Amino acid sequence: MAINILPLGDRVVVEPAPAEEKTSSGIIIPDTAKEKPQKGVVLAVGKGKIDEPMTVKVGDTVLYGKYGGTELKIDGKDLLMMRESDIFGIIKG
Repeated sequence: MAINILPLGDRVVVEPAPAEEKTSSGIIIPDTAKEKPQKGVVLAVGKGKIDEPMTVKVGDTVLYGKYGGTELKIDGKDLLMMRESDIFGIIKG
């Protein structure tokens, strides 16, 4: 998905993964009980700081804190903008 945002500095735009609809045993989770996802796909990356180049790139699947980032709604999509330091790691494979 292409978005028309260029994050500044060390910020990234992440599309959160969808919340789990049901448990592993098949129980359907109501909307009021769904937890916020803690992983997502990077859609846009800033240029970084002079002394700290960016580690993540567009397309990476990342893990971040439960309350990390600022929520945005662009073109009907729920997105997060956060600093790269709010990202805990990149999921490989």
